[in-house]
Amino acid sequence: MKCLIIAAGRGSRLQHKGEPKPLVKLLGVPLIERVIRTAIKAGADDFFVVLGYKADEVKSFLADLSRRLNIPITTIYNDKWSEFENGYSILKAKDYLNEPFLLSMCDHLVDEGILKKLVQCDVSDSRVFLAADVRKDNELVDLNDVTKVKLDGNVIVDIGKHLKDYDAYDMGVFLCSPVIFDALEQALEEGRSSLSAAIKILGQEGKALICPIDKGFWMDVDTEDAYKKAERYLLKNLRKKTDGPVSYYLNRPISIAISKILSNFNISPNQITIFSFFLSLLGAYLISFNSYLSLAIGGAIAQFASIIDGCDGEIARLKFLSTEGGAWLDRVLDRYSDGFLILALTIHLLKQKFSFYYVFAGFLAIIGSFLVSYTAIWYDKLIREKNLKVFRIGRDLRVFFVFLGCLLNLPFVVLVLIAIVMNLEAARRLIFISKQAY
Repeated sequence: MKCLIIAAGRGSRLQHKGEPKPLVKLLGVPLIERVIRTAIKAGADDFFVVLGYKADEVKSFLADLSRRLNIPITTIYNDKWSEFENGYSILKAKDYLNEPFLLSMCDHLVDEGILKKLVQCDVSDSRVFLAADVRKDNELVDLNDVTKVKLDGNVIVDIGKHLKDYDAYDMGVFLCSPVIFDALEQALEEGRSSLSAAIKILGQEGKALICPIDKGFWMDVDTEDAYKKAERYLLKNLRKKTDGPVSYYLNRPISIAISKILSNFNISPNQITIFSFFLSLLGAYLISFNSYLSLAIGGAIAQFASIIDGCDGEIARLKFLSTEGGAWLDRVLDRYSDGFLILALTIHLLKQKFSFYYVFAGFLAIIGSFLVSYTAIWYDKLIREKNLKVFRIGRDLRVFFVFLGCLLNLPFVVLVLIAIVMNLEAARRLIFISKQAY
């Protein structure tokens, strides 16, 4: 699947965020890189980008991105970008595209699910499909700026920003057959150089249709207000269905605020994972001393490490850096952290006096914690697949117990509490999984 991206304009309404517009960073990732990475997830593997304003800067960035992602990115220069509208930029790619292709603007962000639905449309009869939002109450849409679409069934009969009677919103992504170039040439001969003009021509022939979209995120990031809305949405979307209560109400709001800052730096998710691990080790080390002050500080550090532990996944999702290896490293180091924290609580108690009950409680706490973590992958998978709403007991609650136990100087109570709650939760998960999976 080939993908054509239009990135020739100046984008003056977003200049306060930087320029050229394709390279404006949203949570650490340039707009055009977000468009390309999302298209890759939808199946695109060969890219063509039409440049104009500050073309050399964008071209240099795309050359580096091509090397990083190991995908071909061909740049095309539109020397008349300031004279004509976006249709002329598309026409500049005519000699490069003789088969169906995705078409996107460099500042239109869409969920990969929307693109995946769009590429399934049939353009074999020389047709063009526009991804159109049929949710007229979409609160993210700027009614004063969005391009509106009038329909006859699924056929586009009119399109423009000033339509008073309309049925859907233009999402800025298309699946095109080469017939789009013929329509653009015809529109240009009539003195019109916009893509909308070509779509109107094809609509009159019944060849411009919509791919109706009724869910998922999309946004035209071309104003300060739209930029802020997109930023808020992306950050809000970092919450996970599998977040436990402590993570949802305490850890996640703090970690998201930290991730927003970290996204502006060249910090990898694995570096955050390792930093969180060593923080947790420091907390465990302090907990092991026979001192209340050391115990309380160690517990607070352990809780902070748990908050930071959420940032690695958040940065990975924000900056398209998620890998199976990174997720595996996170799980392994979390288990080590859990083990050391519980061991530290046990050592703290044993330094006061030796008791079999301390050792036994510590052993059961470690076993229960590991079993809950071991069942998490399948358990969380079932929650996501079946869209279930359940009260999730996991690592966030476990570390929070450690924090409270240290703060209140009740290390034995928290060991017993972790041992009971985690083993009961492991048993509950086994029963739940067996009922759901078989």
